[in-house]
Amino acid sequence: MTLSTSDQYCLDEVRRLDHDRYLTALLLPAAARSDVLALYAFSLEVARTREIVSEPILGQIRLQWWRETLEGIYAETPREHPVVEALATACQRNQLDRGALEALVNAREADMEDTPPSDLAALETYGRETSGQLSELVMRVLGGDDIAITTARKIGTAWALVGLARSVAFHAQSQRIYIPEDLLTEYEVERRKVLDLKPTAGLDAAIRRIVERAEILLREARGARKNIPAPQRRGLLLATLADRHIANMRKAGFDPFAFPQLDPAGPIRLTWNAWRNRY
Repeated sequence: MTLSTSDQYCLDEVRRLDHDRYLTALLLPAAARSDVLALYAFSLEVARTREIVSEPILGQIRLQWWRETLEGIYAETPREHPVVEALATACQRNQLDRGALEALVNAREADMEDTPPSDLAALETYGRETSGQLSELVMRVLGGDDIAITTARKIGTAWALVGLARSVAFHAQSQRIYIPEDLLTEYEVERRKVLDLKPTAGLDAAIRRIVERAEILLREARGARKNIPAPQRRGLLLATLADRHIANMRKAGFDPFAFPQLDPAGPIRLTWNAWRNRY
């Protein structure tokens, strides 16, 4: 299958910056693959905003650029940008809801703040509005019904929680903390120690709580498996990779500064689960 220039750009960006999602995309039906990669590339563009700007106000400007870009896509006047071109095609082909895409942009406003979420429920809401929303859009491309869409949202949310738990050290280096305030208080975690990359038993316990919530969402998602057609289950394979990361964190006792370095995920386990219609 020959890819357009914009489709190839999206594939290369997702492979480079989000290798886990890239691997899951390879196992999707060929007819949906480019559109899903366009969604993943769009999500990367907005998700990386805080990392690539020097101050929050510039992040706000970048997010506004993407809001205006979505407006152009739906007015059939897309900007000249490879991700925008691929996304415009995906939106038209799948009749994707503009509001859902704008919600992905709006959710990244939280990244411009340096204050942690108030509690675990607020962190979960952030995960649902970012990765959960993205997984929902992917399932819509795959033609999923309400059950499949709800399941995708749960897996995407769990993926976000696992990712945030794994990224404590990365965020601390830029003076950000995503561990909820209530967990910091409950386990007497000093913010300064987190920002200084100093491990504590309380921090490990807080990370464990976040991961346990992710595991609940994954179990709920797997409980719906029999009600989801086999082709659409391939859109839920992030759950398999979430298990891999959770096992790695558990091995380190949930110390976010001691997680063993994982080799890039290989396709064997994913392919096996895809072949068995599992996730």
